Amino acid sequence: MVRFEFEAEAIHWRGPSPYFFVPLPAQHADEIRRLSKLVSYGWGVIPVEATIGDVHFTTSLFPKDQTYLLPLKDAVRRRCSVTAGDVVSVSMALSVKDS
Repeated sequence: MVRFEFEAEAIHWRGPSPYFFVPLPAQHADEIRRLSKLVSYGWGVIPVEATIGDVHFTTSLFPKDQTYLLPLKDAVRRRCSVTAGDVVSVSMALSVKDS
């Protein structure tokens, strides 16, 4: 298990499927990129367990613009009271695959 903790601003993606994300800071993205072969299950997405406040959830990071995006499902956002522009504290863990 590899853990990361960071603060970042939630963003709203208005693309074909509107969604909310938290972009990871560059230093964490670099480390995750190095670990990606040990944690990715395909398509470049990386499964994680994350916590915002007292809300725990599982999701997958998506690579985007030299970083990764942590998706925030509506159910998670509502429980955390998070919207675009809010700065959130995230604790996140990557599970390294068994060889």
